Amino acid sequence: MRDLAIGVIGTGKMGADHAETISSVVARASVRAVVDIDHKRAESVASRLPSARSIVSVEELIQSPDIDAIIIATNSDAHTEQVLACVAAGKPVLCEKPLAPTVAECEKILRAEQVVGQRLLQVGFMRRFDPAYVELQQQLASGSIGHPLLAHCAHRNFGVSSRWEAADTIVSAAVHEFDVMPWLFGREVVGVNWSSPIPIASRSLPDPQLIVLELAGGPLVVAEVTMHSYGYEIRCEIVGDKGAIELAGNARTARRTRLQVSEALPEDFRLRFADAYRIELQSWVDAIHRWRSDPSGNEPISGADGWDGYRAAVITEAVIASMNNGQKTAVNYLPIPDLYRSSRTAS
Repeated sequence: MRDLAIGVIGTGKMGADHAETISSVVARASVRAVVDIDHKRAESVASRLPSARSIVSVEELIQSPDIDAIIIATNSDAHTEQVLACVAAGKPVLCEKPLAPTVAECEKILRAEQVVGQRLLQVGFMRRFDPAYVELQQQLASGSIGHPLLAHCAHRNFGVSSRWEAADTIVSAAVHEFDVMPWLFGREVVGVNWSSPIPIASRSLPDPQLIVLELAGGPLVVAEVTMHSYGYEIRCEIVGDKGAIELAGNARTARRTRLQVSEALPEDFRLRFADAYRIELQSWVDAIHRWRSDPSGNEPISGADGWDGYRAAVITEAVIASMNNGQKTAVNYLPIPDLYRSSRTAS
């Protein structure tokens, strides 16, 4: 079977990284076309890839008969229109998070997939492919710590733009917890509560922010999100009634010198999750190949689907509501459509 021809919409940091990863280490796929609102940036990325060309129009890329599947790595405001066009064209699409800026737009995407009767959309929640998180999930599923009761999480950044506001932290950083926690626990988030030691009215970004997620059946997730810290670090410990399990350190080595032990931390998420992105892209490509060989028995996704993207958006809006009203907020979802029901890991 020939290699998949991939088109990439958006050639900023994420889009360029995905394009280069596919071109260098992902088997049975190649990037054939890229497009960006900044045409010179798209041309620059295409020039570094062995078989890619720069296209001026997003519509031309999506409709191109020689493009098999599409990656969307644009500003989130453009996601809805672009995902809907991909679904209408019957092309598998990997869309970076968040799926869409609002719950209503996510619902529109769900309805579009239901019309075509197949899950064509995968959302780029890469933590599901990170070897450490995969092992964490396997340990929980095995019952090695008994019944999981509580998660302590931390998402710390080395720094973000001075233009960021409190809601940006929730939409662009905390959203990873909104996906990975239901996936780990196999339970839905039913309530949320936001707080911070920095007043929300402050001119500065509230940092850190603390988000409590209540899961169905009782477990709690306490997630700290800090945007200006000592480096990029992701922590997660899950406590059960028979033990606890946690992610190991971010560094591969630790240095011991006189009276101290130290380890280097990455500056951003791309270094910490490089393996996750590579595995995610390869898994997605493999799923599309299986689908192309047997469309009736397979689907062209391997990770978070449209419903997962919708769920994360619902939780995001509830957390922002809690931030604005200072109260615990319930999380309510649509009934799960049959198209997505069989794939659910969370109940």
